[in-house]
Amino acid sequence: MEIFTIGHSNHSIEAFITLLQKQGVTALADVRSHPYSRYLQHFSQAPLKAALVNVGISYVFLGRELGARPSDTTCYVDGKALYEKIASTQQFADGIQRLLKGAENYKIALMCAEKDPITCHRAILICQRLRQFDLKINHILCNGDLETHVYLEERLLRLHKLKIPELPKQIQLSLFESISLFEPSMLQYSKEELLKKAYQQQGEKIAYVEKTENKYE
Repeated sequence: MEIFTIGHSNHSIEAFITLLQKQGVTALADVRSHPYSRYLQHFSQAPLKAALVNVGISYVFLGRELGARPSDTTCYVDGKALYEKIASTQQFADGIQRLLKGAENYKIALMCAEKDPITCHRAILICQRLRQFDLKINHILCNGDLETHVYLEERLLRLHKLKIPELPKQIQLSLFESISLFEPSMLQYSKEELLKKAYQQQGEKIAYVEKTENKYE
């Protein structure tokens, strides 16, 4: 099975639909917690759904299950929505199962707003959990190119400086002491452990933080 992700960014509705059609997408799962756009009205729920249905692409709203701004207050610590807590909820698990079930009959694209998937919960929260299933995950970029989720994970490791430098093939055993010059303790971790750390750090960086009103204003 195959799943795509896409960010609507500042596309026109025509350009957006073209990107979906290029990949043969037949259903769009809107994973925004609030499916509205103040500045790009064509990406608000009603006009977006109408435009998609008009070209034969189904629309489903999964923002309640898979959004990054949950209504469940237990997912927040000091006003920040923590991805680990969101992912542990039954509602999130139900949303993942709906995606997996839908992918059996549709070619699905998860949609949020951000242009780069590495700065969006669709990749850092949702795809982190989808990757454990037998799925091919590709991110549709603004220019129409595809970025595999495997490549995105490589970017994620480099972004957080968790990528272990590859040693030259001709290195001599007597020189292996130089490994200690790399990031402290890096070599004791597996790639999966480093990825988990990278996902956590990126999740903390991009997580939604509730705005607090100044009671003195």
